[in-house]
Amino acid sequence: MLKLGNAANLEKLSDAVIRGEGEAAKAAALETINAGYSAYDAVSKGLMKGMGIIGDRFGRGECFLPEVLLAGEAFTSAIEILKPHLKAGEVTTVGRATIGTVEGDIHDLGKNLVALLLATAGFEVFDLGKNVKASAFVDKAEEVKADMILLSAIMTTTMPVQEEVIQLLKDMGIRDKYKVLVGGGPVTADWSEKIGADGYANDAVEGVKLAKRLLES
Repeated sequence: MLKLGNAANLEKLSDAVIRGEGEAAKAAALETINAGYSAYDAVSKGLMKGMGIIGDRFGRGECFLPEVLLAGEAFTSAIEILKPHLKAGEVTTVGRATIGTVEGDIHDLGKNLVALLLATAGFEVFDLGKNVKASAFVDKAEEVKADMILLSAIMTTTMPVQEEVIQLLKDMGIRDKYKVLVGGGPVTADWSEKIGADGYANDAVEGVKLAKRLLES
């Protein structure tokens, strides 16, 4: 049975994430377990609540990228404390996503933010990093049995690699296995439609919302 008054522990977890305080998040995670909550509740009702709040603020322009990244680091710090207490299968994933910045492009700040928000939204994320070949996206998606592939391109000169990935999926006869999302500074809805992607978003928050909608459809 849960101890009385321990709802405050979940608030501590949420607040530590919102403030981007890693040490406070770790301490709150341990306190929450000791107070009688399951690790699942600590994640779903504490950590993810905090990330949800910071994500909404970012989407409304009420906070900025450094604050979101700090929140993500605090989230990750707390997860490391909670992992040993999570029972197998207790936390279900929304889906599996591979993500990366395409070949020829070494910009990854936006991609990192999308990967972070996907993870906190319940996705299992496989981040391939930057300067990723088209074939590597497909190989990784096949290896991990992903549901979707997210392709970031920050330079106009690297945008064709997004199309290359989609064409490779078609050539292999596996295009319908994956939802393909494209993004990045120069990427537009028209470009997404032209190359046959499943969707496009102009910022990280909208990208995660779109990813969830596509998997639910």
